[in-house]
Amino acid sequence: MRIPPLLAFGAFMLVALTGPSVQADPPDALLEDIEVNGEPMPVESVRDTPLPDIYHVRLENGETFYSDSEGKHFLVGDLYRNGEDGLVNLSEQGRNEERAARIATVPESERVIFRGVHDTKARVTVFTDATCPYCRKFHEEVPRLNEMGIAVHYLAFPRGGLSSEGGRELRQIWCADNRTEAMNAAKRDEALPDTEDCDNPVEDQYHLGMDIGVEGTPAIVLPDGRLVPGYVPAERLADMLGVSG
Repeated sequence: MRIPPLLAFGAFMLVALTGPSVQADPPDALLEDIEVNGEPMPVESVRDTPLPDIYHVRLENGETFYSDSEGKHFLVGDLYRNGEDGLVNLSEQGRNEERAARIATVPESERVIFRGVHDTKARVTVFTDATCPYCRKFHEEVPRLNEMGIAVHYLAFPRGGLSSEGGRELRQIWCADNRTEAMNAAKRDEALPDTEDCDNPVEDQYHLGMDIGVEGTPAIVLPDGRLVPGYVPAERLADMLGVSG
């Protein structure tokens, strides 16, 4: 359900000119379901913002907006802080933190991991589809990333949907006895054994990707939760992570 706000500003950017303020617990009016045009909008969480009596509301369907303490007026858009370091997108910071937290809930046993032989200096999480040309191009960079101490954790994201050829191949990879070998073979466009019938996390990871903003593959998530869409060469990715070659 799209939010039908009482006071909407579309791509509104709210700029806070003051520092953070101390606020009380979120009001009860926001902790309960918000009703708009007679329809309930179930609330998942409510957080303070640096602005007095303005709260960040997240609905159970994943949509977010800002509200006054009574749920009477809504602001749709990003909240910025204007300080000595310039404009800082507080909303994007919050999305990054949530993205990192959601990914952290995926156990290593449900990932395909390329660590390399050296000590790990950094890690990236990559939503991938074995049929995606730029995913294959990125996979060619994995040995170089591993050499620099950057581990690559793959999660499944069939870009054509769960019933697509990509979805079938990802299930085969996650059901293989050796997932890293199966991933290497798939990225080389080699035939995989017909082993997609197992208890695999492909569907869960696909929905996780959609929930956190993945729209295509490859989608690289940095340790701080920043989402980098598309192919990134190894050296540039290392710079983004602060890892020297």
